[in-house]
Amino acid sequence: MRILLIRPPRPPKAITIGEFMFCEPLGLEAVYGVLREKHQVTILDMMAEQVNIEQYLREQQPKAVGITALCIDVNNVLELARVVKAIDATIPVVVGGTQAQVIPHAFADPAIDYVMHQTTKAGLHGLFEALALAASNKAQTNNTEKIPGVLAVREGIPENIRLQKNEYLVPDRSSCQQYRSQYSYFGYKPCALLQTSQGCSTCCTFCLRWRIEGAKEAHQDMEVIFRQIREIGEPSIMIIDNDFLFSGERLEQLCDFLDREKISKTFLCYGSVQSVLHNRKSVRRFAKYGLKAVLVGYESFNPSELARYQKKATVEDNLEVAGLLRQWGVDAWASFIFHPDWDHADFKAFRRYIRELRPEISSLSPLTPFPGLPAFQEFEDRLLFDVTDYEQWSFGNISIRPSKMSLRAYYAEVLLTNLQVNFFMNNALYLVRRFGFLTLFRLTAGGFRLMLRYLAAMWRNRELS
Repeated sequence: MRILLIRPPRPPKAITIGEFMFCEPLGLEAVYGVLREKHQVTILDMMAEQVNIEQYLREQQPKAVGITALCIDVNNVLELARVVKAIDATIPVVVGGTQAQVIPHAFADPAIDYVMHQTTKAGLHGLFEALALAASNKAQTNNTEKIPGVLAVREGIPENIRLQKNEYLVPDRSSCQQYRSQYSYFGYKPCALLQTSQGCSTCCTFCLRWRIEGAKEAHQDMEVIFRQIREIGEPSIMIIDNDFLFSGERLEQLCDFLDREKISKTFLCYGSVQSVLHNRKSVRRFAKYGLKAVLVGYESFNPSELARYQKKATVEDNLEVAGLLRQWGVDAWASFIFHPDWDHADFKAFRRYIRELRPEISSLSPLTPFPGLPAFQEFEDRLLFDVTDYEQWSFGNISIRPSKMSLRAYYAEVLLTNLQVNFFMNNALYLVRRFGFLTLFRLTAGGFRLMLRYLAAMWRNRELS
């Protein structure tokens, strides 16, 4: 059966970190890797390629369409599904991705046929084999209730459904070969993604991902990871585990493998402060085998906030790790959260703390209380928009009414902080030295577009101030 898998375009009003990174659709590549065994599968990445979707569908004539979705994608997904049905109402539309896993009833729409709230090899094979059989018999698919992880929209989707963990599936990166030159992570372009484990035992209160993947690290066999590294053609690899530096033993195994096979790559990863401190020797060794940057979740300058977030590190630990990474020649890409209860003095103290840490790059996001997180219940009476205003639920958007200043003043502080960080604290000399002038221009342009989006959001919400 001819299957078309789609990543929808980014909503134009969304405030996202996509201005600085544009990554491959790893989930769709994994689905492709399963379905290609028995079907003819194509991926359309609408974030990488602008197409007339109606014309594209008529040319490709798929017999089934699968669409991946984040929260901010819901409206785009529904619109795409309606276009599919307008062209051929018999084409089944299947929705998957994070939003389908966490809030599947968001897709309870006549244009959607099936929602995958859990992705497994058995579930994918079961659903699409049933769809292929129905297409060949020109009959409705009625036997999907026993397929794991699959919800039929016509049978109704309950609002309170138990969250199920996805199976680890190895992606087929050849599926997006025509787009791979576009995928980047900050200044590293082209850059591939790699996941070596699921879950996280740190369990930060603001984080949705460990609730999806599990509260304990589930490591994949390193031989599976080594095979993927051998096959990746890009010079740079971003390892997207919640905390790749968690296991010193696995770091040593990776270094042994890279040494044994004489593989030279640039590696980037997420890493916690505590893991850097606990595995100093292994992280330092990894730096000699290609580790160039660690995206570190410092999150706050305030000890009480770190405790509320269930961070295992202190502000002093953060400073120590900043010094260690600098000593080892590893760039610190710091992530921080703007808390809605900050006042003007807090923003000033935060900016001083960034100057003290001296990260090469900083990523700044307002606290986002996604439905299902403890913060959602805590701040529900202060939310600035409804849970169904899907395009608003991006990590860059201000979603909670501030308590110690007007919304307009809070936006002004966020703008000022982003301006200082993106144009003055993110070291221009470092960016040029590491990536060249073109990358500096691209990231600066991304920062400028982010400023414009914050200004637009500030104007749209002026009546709420």
